[in-house]
Amino acid sequence: MDGKGGDGEKEGKRTVLLLILVGAPGSGKSTFCDQVMKATTSNRTWIRICQDTIANGKSGTKIQCLKRASDALKGGNSVFIDRCNLDIDQRSEFMKLGGSSPYASTSDFSVDIHGVVLDLPARICISRSVKRSTDEHSLHGGKAAAVVNKMLQKKELPKLTEGFSRITFCQNENDVGDAVNTYANLGPFDSLPSGCFGKKVADSKVQLGIMRFMKKIDPSTTAIPDGNCSKDVSGTKPGTTEICQPGEGPTNGSNPSKESKQYGRDTSHHLSSKNIHTLAFPSISTSDFQFDINMASDIIIESVGAFLNKTENVRLVFVDLTHRSNIFSLVRSKAMKANIDPQKFLTVVGDITKLSTEGNICCNVIANAANWRLKPSGGGVNAAIFKAAGEALEIATRKCAGTLSPGNSIAVPLPSTSPLYQREGVTHVIHVLGPNMNPQRPSCLKNDYNKGCKILHDSYSSLFENFANLDRNRKYINREGDLVDILNIPNKVANADLKTKRDALTEPERIKKCKGDSEQFVTRKYDLGDNSLRSESSVELNVKEKVWGSWAQALHKIAMNPEKHQALILEETDDYVVLNDLYPKAKKHVLILAKLYGLDRISDVRKEHLPLVKKMHSAGLRFLEKFLKEESTLIFRMGYHMIPSMRQLHLHVISQDFDSPNLKNKKHWNSFNTAFFRDSADVIEEIDNTGRAVTINDHDKLLSTELRCHKCRSAHPNVPKLKSHINRCSSSLPESLLQNGRLFSSTFPNAQ
Repeated sequence: MDGKGGDGEKEGKRTVLLLILVGAPGSGKSTFCDQVMKATTSNRTWIRICQDTIANGKSGTKIQCLKRASDALKGGNSVFIDRCNLDIDQRSEFMKLGGSSPYASTSDFSVDIHGVVLDLPARICISRSVKRSTDEHSLHGGKAAAVVNKMLQKKELPKLTEGFSRITFCQNENDVGDAVNTYANLGPFDSLPSGCFGKKVADSKVQLGIMRFMKKIDPSTTAIPDGNCSKDVSGTKPGTTEICQPGEGPTNGSNPSKESKQYGRDTSHHLSSKNIHTLAFPSISTSDFQFDINMASDIIIESVGAFLNKTENVRLVFVDLTHRSNIFSLVRSKAMKANIDPQKFLTVVGDITKLSTEGNICCNVIANAANWRLKPSGGGVNAAIFKAAGEALEIATRKCAGTLSPGNSIAVPLPSTSPLYQREGVTHVIHVLGPNMNPQRPSCLKNDYNKGCKILHDSYSSLFENFANLDRNRKYINREGDLVDILNIPNKVANADLKTKRDALTEPERIKKCKGDSEQFVTRKYDLGDNSLRSESSVELNVKEKVWGSWAQALHKIAMNPEKHQALILEETDDYVVLNDLYPKAKKHVLILAKLYGLDRISDVRKEHLPLVKKMHSAGLRFLEKFLKEESTLIFRMGYHMIPSMRQLHLHVISQDFDSPNLKNKKHWNSFNTAFFRDSADVIEEIDNTGRAVTINDHDKLLSTELRCHKCRSAHPNVPKLKSHINRCSSSLPESLLQNGRLFSSTFPNAQ
């Protein structure tokens, strides 16, 4: 060994190893330790910590193992942790012994954490366990088969983001022998290259028959293929590594100096990322904008920690193209010191546009370090994301905003036609703009770091808030109008007969069938699985979802494809379309539909949408002016239903006569004459002041309240009698409606 190539090596200092073995009972962990200790030719001292023998030769506790390991490391000894360690929780406390302990780096030695995964076929582990004696192991005989299978079903293979500097995977006896030789020949001043080594292959199927008999697993359970690791090349010098892509074997003669993308991921991350709302983001402002990386890394850790402390069921992934990046190293080390949960915050080396296909990490939202023009110009992350997403992202971005100011972000829904959506499963791109310290770029702060740090804080806060909003307001309808559940799992239930009938209807007929249908919700229960949040028990998530039935898609389809519905449209701009309500509830009743995808109702609206809402309000004013010229006695209100029955944000401009045969029931009346109807002026004011519109939880009660005249507030038993009363009622509308521009008529100035 020449002692070169290890990232954590320090010249002239001994390297003490904390080697955590990972494997099922019978995988050969104890044998591995014995073979290394017997074959060691150097004066490196190894101590084996085994929970089965920790208490004077008898089974003990994890706490005893931690105490013994801590004492051994303090004495400068290398340590084997001989436990199963098949999930993150079991490994996490041992990881702290190397990462944050006061003796992890002293003047005499430094501590490196390695992992050796004995990922042998289940049949071998079971066979060995069944034949064991009771001398040292508590697991033996017929019980062993069931326990081994159960453990393998729930295993979470280790990953570099947990804090390992090196992980070696062994799938057969030859791999184990190579690993034994590697560690047996390791001198006290030698170190090994960092990374993930040993090509992982598809997991061997466990003996499912036993578990089916015991009714422990679903009969359909199968092994899951793993992917993507690097492997030491036999005969090469320490420090030379070779990268194997999924499905490829090693190639000789690899160039150790060549830049390599090491994702170091396993299927546990891939599965759990699918089940958890996940954001991948790069470092903001530290590349072209030349922001100080030490300050930037502090802000990243502070922002990430604050966000994760107040947010559940989300995951953040910090991404950089190379492990040699200074900002990447700083963020990773500071995250460990801050004890940020490694299951909720990952640091990943790779291409942010290929995390799923190349890194086995499914991120449904990615952040883009954008420029102020929100254009695909320049290089780096911005150009890469726009290129990977295709023209669809440019078009979608233009619909949302034209520019972006430092310290702000904007979430853009990625159309399903985008290659990034189809290949990587990315549903949203959040453009974020940070501070600039580069005099060659616009808005340079000239090293004013007081202002720069505040802007960078604001940038990450805005990014994470937008991400949280996407999580809170997760859409359940995809761009084709099909139901999608909260975890982005496609709804596989379809009724072909109903679809055929629906497609045969004309657009007005479809809308006619829509009107009057009551709002529907379903409560779905999702099992997030063992790999998502914790290792020992599943996590169930109950979600009350708004189900937009096929009938409720009519307005959405018009807004998204206005060119197909020109016969219905009164006016169209880049931001909205205007059409008559086909089943109006008054003499004059028009709808102004937002064309922005993702705005289904007022609860989806945020401050960045305020310009759009104001444009819709102005359009409403123009139309009611026109109506007042045609019939000056009319009075109008403009507003939104709190919980609309039709998908796509739409503003109602409706006369207050309610003289229409289409107003037939209590829900129709109360939806326009209770707090369920939110006046446009109030909505605009609330969004401007608080960033969102106020909603009321008991909206169902509002729709079911007794029928009352909107003028004199008298009660009536049914709609026909109410209408008869309205024709005779001489009372004025409530004074409250005369305030804040809620009411419009030829006698009021509001319409001007």
